[in-house]
Amino acid sequence: MSELTLTVMRLGFLAVLWLFVIVAVQVIRSDLFGTRVTQRGARRDAGRPQQAARQAAPPQQRGQQAGGRQRRNAPTKLVVTEGTLTGTTVALQGQTITLGRAHDSTIVLDDDYASSRHARIYPDRDGQWIVEDLGSTNGTYLDRSRLTTPTPIPLGAPIRIGKTVIELRK
Repeated sequence: MSELTLTVMRLGFLAVLWLFVIVAVQVIRSDLFGTRVTQRGARRDAGRPQQAARQAAPPQQRGQQAGGRQRRNAPTKLVVTEGTLTGTTVALQGQTITLGRAHDSTIVLDDDYASSRHARIYPDRDGQWIVEDLGSTNGTYLDRSRLTTPTPIPLGAPIRIGKTVIELRK
């Protein structure tokens, strides 16, 4: 084996080793200090046009399903009723809503009992909203029962993630 090949292999190994160290330090830092949570009135990410469209949609479009039909008694918003984000409202537009500590979640939870990717809420084909735990450590609870499978959400039923409680409302 030539000296040049051996040197290139050593430098490649050194680069991979440093990359591993940097990633490990970032993971430890995020576990120690958590994620940054923005204030309720401020926009989290100005480069996200879908979120701006979600907030600016007229009320008559909020209850519409993908087929254009509006279901009777269908929820139109997701409301945080307990926790640090009490009063936060997200309009339901037929898109998946993610919950967790990760900064790119739809609702960022600043809660020690929440995982980075804790749960998601999404509509099914019939227009019903489903909550699914994404393998979190402390679990997601719907009306005092721990979720093990994707479960339909009744209107007004509390969804508990750590100290945060969320409800679907009209």
